[in-house]
Amino acid sequence: MSTRPSKTLETFPNPNPQRDYVIHMQIPEFTCMCPLTGQPDFAHFTLDYIPEERCVELKSLKMYMWAYRDEGAFHEAVTNQIFDDLVGATAPRYLRLTARWYVRGGIFTNVTVEHRAAGWTPPVPVSLPEFAQESALRG
Repeated sequence: MSTRPSKTLETFPNPNPQRDYVIHMQIPEFTCMCPLTGQPDFAHFTLDYIPEERCVELKSLKMYMWAYRDEGAFHEAVTNQIFDDLVGATAPRYLRLTARWYVRGGIFTNVTVEHRAAGWTPPVPVSLPEFAQESALRG
């Protein structure tokens, strides 16, 4: 696998496709360029997804995100492009991508996009009483 920026997202087979589970990733060092001024823009991306048959390979995701460093892009456009590429590569049951853009001109921008596969229903979350959560943490 390359160690240079690339717009190719590699995947691997989901090791547990029989169950819903969340893969949570923090990508705190994203950069691209403002398409109007050429100045750098910085963002913290949060990726949460429930895989179907494919998972995204982490090094390829790192190289993919790096590929935007010298490109001019509006916050909304680049967030949606990354989202489309992730959904296209992995075809997940569910995917949420949130970009938290650092301040520019006194304004913070957050962009969130979601995908739900047709026919997929999220499981009902389990709500534990507060004392049960504390007991579980103590072991």
